[in-house]
Amino acid sequence: MTALVPSEQRMANQIAANLAHVPAGQAAEMLAGHIERFWDPRMRARLVELVDAEADDLHPVVVMGAGMLRKSRKK
Repeated sequence: MTALVPSEQRMANQIAANLAHVPAGQAAEMLAGHIERFWDPRMRARLVELVDAEADDLHPVVVMGAGMLRKSRKK
């Protein structure tokens, strides 16, 4: 049986894959900016929870971008 991937993880990984042509640091900034602008706050919080829980198969750019989201929420 295949485990279901949370939609926030799937979408964030897709965004990261679409940014593969950009250096990782810049891609993480772009991903975080996209998520900040277009995702519902609950979705952003769920993604950060998934990263904190070290969910399987998170793209490294998603992990970096989630860290940036976390920092921007504390400002």
